[in-house]
Amino acid sequence: MPRFSVIVPAYKVQAYLHECLESVLSQSYPDLELIAVDDCSPDACGAIIDEFAARDQRVRPVHLTENQGLGPARNAGVAEATGDYLIFLDSDDTLTPDALHAIADRLKETGEPDVLVYDYARTFWTGETIRNQVANLLTEEGPAPFRLADRPGLLRLLMVAWNKAYRREFIAEEGFTFPPGYYEDTPWTYPVLMTAESIATLDRVCVHYRQRRRGAILGTVSPRHFDIFEQYDRVFAYVDENPELARWRPVLFRRMVDHLVVVFARRDRLPRRSRAAFLRRARTQYRRYRSPGATVPPRSRAHHALIRLGLHRTYRALQLAFALARRIAKVGDRLLKGIRSAALRLHYRVQRCLPLRADRAVFAAHGVRGQGCNPGALEQAFRTHAPHIRTAWVADAEQHQAVPSGTRRLRPGSAAYWTALARSKYLVHNAGFDRRLVKRPDQVFVQTQRGTPLKHMGLDLRERPAAGGDPDVDELLDNVDKWDYVLSANRHSTLTWERVYPGAYKTLEYGSPRNDVFQQATSADVARIREQLGIPEGAVVILYAPTHRDYRRTQRTALDLPRVLRRLGPGYVVLARAHHRHGGPLVDAPQPGRLIDVSDHPGIESLCLASDALVTDYSSLMFDYANLDRPIVIHSDDAEAYEAARGTYFDLRSFPPGAVARSEDELIDIFATGHWRGSRSIQLRSAFRERFCPHDDGLAAERVVRHVVLGETGLPPVVPLDRRHPVPSVPLGGRS
Repeated sequence: MPRFSVIVPAYKVQAYLHECLESVLSQSYPDLELIAVDDCSPDACGAIIDEFAARDQRVRPVHLTENQGLGPARNAGVAEATGDYLIFLDSDDTLTPDALHAIADRLKETGEPDVLVYDYARTFWTGETIRNQVANLLTEEGPAPFRLADRPGLLRLLMVAWNKAYRREFIAEEGFTFPPGYYEDTPWTYPVLMTAESIATLDRVCVHYRQRRRGAILGTVSPRHFDIFEQYDRVFAYVDENPELARWRPVLFRRMVDHLVVVFARRDRLPRRSRAAFLRRARTQYRRYRSPGATVPPRSRAHHALIRLGLHRTYRALQLAFALARRIAKVGDRLLKGIRSAALRLHYRVQRCLPLRADRAVFAAHGVRGQGCNPGALEQAFRTHAPHIRTAWVADAEQHQAVPSGTRRLRPGSAAYWTALARSKYLVHNAGFDRRLVKRPDQVFVQTQRGTPLKHMGLDLRERPAAGGDPDVDELLDNVDKWDYVLSANRHSTLTWERVYPGAYKTLEYGSPRNDVFQQATSADVARIREQLGIPEGAVVILYAPTHRDYRRTQRTALDLPRVLRRLGPGYVVLARAHHRHGGPLVDAPQPGRLIDVSDHPGIESLCLASDALVTDYSSLMFDYANLDRPIVIHSDDAEAYEAARGTYFDLRSFPPGAVARSEDELIDIFATGHWRGSRSIQLRSAFRERFCPHDDGLAAERVVRHVVLGETGLPPVVPLDRRHPVPSVPLGGRS
């Protein structure tokens, strides 16, 4: 008897079925049977199912002799199931990696409940992925298992069959089956949840719910959307047959009305000439099932009035009125924006005519959540070594709390922002300010860059359309011509910057200011950061920080982090840090004290200090991390593709900062065998540091301020690598 019976009905989904079935069979939890039901599909679905069955004995094909619809097809699968738990998966959706393992663990942890509810994410044909907006309802905090009465908010979730695992004996004992027709999930899900004696939740995305551009059943204009009335008739009939469930009638009534409004309002569902008939039927349904105590929230009263009164013409009139109002508002908004933009341009011109303020400096950084990177380190150095300079930091309003209290906060595009750009003597950025910036003759622009370059930059991107698109060379060079100083951490960076960003600026090869903190931190600082992150004492902490893939339309995590942690054992912790262009966290389901997503953490430097090793691919973070003299492991599973698309300035595999893994299993082996901190890794790191970290001695920012602001020539000499103080670390509980 397998643990799971995964039931996949298939009809006209040949383009997606292979990916769906593969997502099940590739699960790290193998104790399953996959029941694939060919609902007499006219395309290749049946053949695909048979191919998978011939390849894997866990696949049990079921071929129906005539098309019966999704509900009956699922019933056919249930009839063949032998597993402890039933899991339904639509044939154009997929299970996420390790989903079944997480489900199995949670079922065991919560005492084998009747139903386990887990989360999903919508995956759009554009490549965008959005997690369920009410995922907070799936919190695992509090007693578990429980009954629906203990957490009625679960009824706000999408009422579908495929975001739950069902104990098969419970389903058989209660005699639950799917009805025919559209919206077959409705008379299944509500009765199941109301009847279940034990329910648990799993706060993890286990299903990717595909949002097809066209072809989805519920997104097809058809009179079959009228099936929704019969489905709710079945729901209320079930409640009538079970009087102990009468308490749920008001909730079910509200959910029904909301559902009817959605079907009516969507233009891709009802035929145009049937809309009035649908609303008349909805009015009858409303009066039939309206329940005492069914309070209507203020925001839903208009919808309830629409259904209760059947106001089809009124609804159409209101639609047209609202559309007209939105159009007028949009035109007015554009007009106001145009007036504001013209006023700001005039304001900026006026401010440029006023004298410069020699005691003002403006800082900003691209891709930084708050204050950070090289500009952040320089801003602190300005306040320390040139306290007469008043500093300001440009950041969005939601990031202002991360800016130190002694620094003025500027919102991009505001009048204060343009005033600061026009009248501040010093401008510091790691990319570039607004392209409309006009640099005045006496202003000083310090371009800090964003670390040592491994991947191609600047003019070199002209031959890399997959990475740089079609760069505007004139705009790039106009920006370069505004620079007075460019910071460099090493000779490699100096030679690269001066070639790919040709200009009249002066290169300051003083080291990276953002790395000063590594030489200045204490053991107490490291211990405090680890405690704030919730890292258990004595754990080996791996910082995983992959870079952005320009050649991919969508970003994905190259490593299955939960699997890596399981293979390495309980003594390891992973801090997962997404690139700022990734568009979201790296971890769908964090594990406190084990797998921690730190994508929103304001300071990458503190994460480096908290870790014992870095795992990355082609991120420039490796050059900064080398200053810590801690192990670095390169995970390079797509080196050829990355180098072909983006290009690199040297072969990282020939001159790495440590061990190199070409696959996930190789990475696991490197840590399991201790090679990540072995003698060969130490030798590689030493050579890497000597080449790329010669000036990072903790005084880089001070040198910049003394040279640029104070005009000093006798700058602090660079401390050689062999004379620098070792960066403090936390003992690894006997592991080091």
